[in-house]
Amino acid sequence: MRGLILSITAGQGHNQTAKVINEEFKKRGIDTEYLDVYKYINPLLSDSINRIYLMSTKNIPKIYGGMYRLAEKRNIQPKVGVRGMTKLTNSVLSRSLIKLISEKKPDFIICTHIFAALLVTYISSIELLKAKTIGIVTDFTVHPYWEDSYLDYYILPDKRLTIQGMKKGFPENRLLPLGIPINPKFAVKRGKDEAKRELGIKTARNVLVMSGSMGFGDIISEIIQLDKLNINFGIVTICGRNKKLKARIDGLKTKKKIYNHGFTDKVDLFMDACDCIITKPGGLTTSEALAKEIPMLMNNPIPGQEDRNVEFLLNAGAAMKISRTNPLDEAVYQMFINDEHRRLMQENMRLLAKPNAARDLVDFVIKEIK
Repeated sequence: MRGLILSITAGQGHNQTAKVINEEFKKRGIDTEYLDVYKYINPLLSDSINRIYLMSTKNIPKIYGGMYRLAEKRNIQPKVGVRGMTKLTNSVLSRSLIKLISEKKPDFIICTHIFAALLVTYISSIELLKAKTIGIVTDFTVHPYWEDSYLDYYILPDKRLTIQGMKKGFPENRLLPLGIPINPKFAVKRGKDEAKRELGIKTARNVLVMSGSMGFGDIISEIIQLDKLNINFGIVTICGRNKKLKARIDGLKTKKKIYNHGFTDKVDLFMDACDCIITKPGGLTTSEALAKEIPMLMNNPIPGQEDRNVEFLLNAGAAMKISRTNPLDEAVYQMFINDEHRRLMQENMRLLAKPNAARDLVDFVIKEIK
């Protein structure tokens, strides 16, 4: 059995999901190859798509959100094949991928980005494609343009999204609510005291502040707001590869103890050590937080898919939202003074969590192909 795991760089979540899936297959001794499709076709195209995505979501988010909303409002047509500009674009881009598929002869193809799924849909419309095809929805909403694809199966983050998929024209038996595949280490829970000891955190309660890979938000402002709160807790910050941000935080004079970190591969352990997390509501990060049952305070959503993540998680009682009318300090205060609310939130998170989504996906593929 062999397979292709296809992604496209637009932010990092889609690629991370693809890599997790690829590693899970390899653990089972299954021959898979992970591919950033646009980079494989043309590295300049890949860089351009990623730059446009980052620029539009960071510098002109309202315009990006407006375009996303317009795409959501499109009239959904019956699935009669690839049409219009989608067909023209993919007919040009698919040539290299057709050659690769002919050489590799995969038994299955998994797409973690809609653009990859559209390419595979086009290829299957012009050639006999023997591989089973699967799309992974990586946010708590079925993004616009998934309805333009036609794959064998679609992996949803939760069964509550099945109705969205059906409204977009997918048969219910093609929609599998297995969850967003995350690194298996997030399925392993450490005791809070053990995690704190390993990380050198000595304050009794702690707030984890994540900057995200794309540099959204103003962590310095967040730290200043948190430092003014008359509640005892430590502030744990993860800056990733943003060395300037780490240096600025290192130079801050605060009343509260700050545990400041750069890049780390121990985010799972930090989640175990802390009492709540302040984070952007990306699909992958929120799925990791759900698996760890660490209460989320969601901040700076990208208009569009991350707005939908916020709506979904709020409606499920699994998170709080930071806004102008519910600022960060008030949200953290509410989180810490109400143990019952925090407990109920964690129970709701448990209902949504899919810590073994990668394993369950691989199990399904093995069963389906055999």
